[in-house]
Amino acid sequence: QVQLVESGGGLVQAGDSLRLSCAASGRTFSSYAMGWFRQAPGKEREFVAACSGSGAYTYYADSVKGRFTISRDNAKNTVLLQMNSLKPEDTGVYYCAAGNPSARYYSPGMYFYWGQGTQVTVSS
Repeated sequence: QVQLVESGGGLVQAGDSLRLSCAASGRTFSSYAMGWFRQAPGKEREFVAACSGSGAYTYYADSVKGRFTISRDNAKNTVLLQMNSLKPEDTGVYYCAAGNPSARYYSPGMYFYWGQGTQVTVSS
């Protein structure tokens, strides 16, 4: 069992930066790939970024590539999402998730555990 708690969301202006953090409980944290997803009002949950259990492999949605960076610290059971050059279209509730998605890292259905989400609002 893994419990996930996100933090770090807020209201920012376009061009600003935010860093989201996801704290995980459980001794098997490093055995899970970690992903960040977001959901805007009226839209489906969409993939943002993911990293392998070791953190050696990272994956990004095209819309955030070059602006967002995912990282993890297995000693601290934490995964981070550094978001730079934020745009209004980045607005949404951001969720971290743990699972073993293999090649389907972009698919929400491949993740077993989810946090409660943190709101990110980017004003223009």
